[in-house]
Amino acid sequence: MRLFPSNSSVKKRQSNGGSNGALLYLNVYDLTPMNNYLFWFGLGIFHSGIEVYGLEYGYGAHEYPTSGVFELEPRSCPGFIFRRSVLLGSTNMSRSEFRLFIEQLSQKYHGDTYHLITKNCNHFTDEVCLQLTGKPIPGWVNRLARLGSFCNCLLPESIQVTAVRHLPDNPAYSGLRILVCARACAYIYTRIFQDIFPIQMMRD
Repeated sequence: MRLFPSNSSVKKRQSNGGSNGALLYLNVYDLTPMNNYLFWFGLGIFHSGIEVYGLEYGYGAHEYPTSGVFELEPRSCPGFIFRRSVLLGSTNMSRSEFRLFIEQLSQKYHGDTYHLITKNCNHFTDEVCLQLTGKPIPGWVNRLARLGSFCNCLLPESIQVTAVRHLPDNPAYSGLRILVCARACAYIYTRIFQDIFPIQMMRD
């Protein structure tokens, strides 16, 4: 997993100029085993990424004012449990045009502006989907964040902001920063759900 854009991605963008379009998939991951129960209520704690042209693009947090968009092999985001792929539609963009589009969009999604409720990974995939297909991602993917937004003023300050562990400024740690944040997000989302819906979950 590497942050986007990178030198290698720029070279690939320059060398791949195919004109054929491609299908867009939303790859959805579970952040917690609680999803096995929440999913039946139309809820869940999910991470999502956009798959197109053989790569997956997602958004995560780090502590710097640079892009938090990253790319990786599809359906293999570390630290998450892959749930399903949803066909979103198709794009007429060529491979090079799509990579340029993601590169430009990534300037809006800096790692230090990530917010669990108002600007998370699912907001990123939703914007990509809206711009390319004119339709949003399925509502259940980010429904818990929307519920949390109604109660944002009631949440503890520690939950309203994103806590990111500081790691050495080295590209080799970029994916690890995002992974650490993602695990923290799973815990915080669980806390939010328990605060909003104080019910006792079924146990095996």
